[in-house]
Amino acid sequence: MAHATDRQALLWLQEVKTPPFSAAARLEAGGLLRRLQRGEKLRMPHSRPMPAIGARCHELRVVDAGKTWRLVYRTDADAVIIAAVFQKTTPQTPPHVLAESRRRLRHYDTTADTED
Repeated sequence: MAHATDRQALLWLQEVKTPPFSAAARLEAGGLLRRLQRGEKLRMPHSRPMPAIGARCHELRVVDAGKTWRLVYRTDADAVIIAAVFQKTTPQTPPHVLAESRRRLRHYDTTADTED
């Protein structure tokens, strides 16, 4: 059984904010994020790989009262990193979300490398 100390850190990059989820969606998203923190690999329908953003990048899928939310995340050895949160309104991920996620992760990697 996993203990709280067995969890990876959960990092929200820069200006990423929690969306206005209902209580039920907040519980669902929180439960899925905890599973990721314990090292579980989520698959569809909860998570989908996002190779257009980078290695180990995925989107977490949360449906909430007729709205569909996505949390773009990357799994590193020591952390689950949230790069973007957005409401999905079209079949394709908006290009600005892809670009911003890549930019935020690049910035994180550069900053993390210089802090070591």
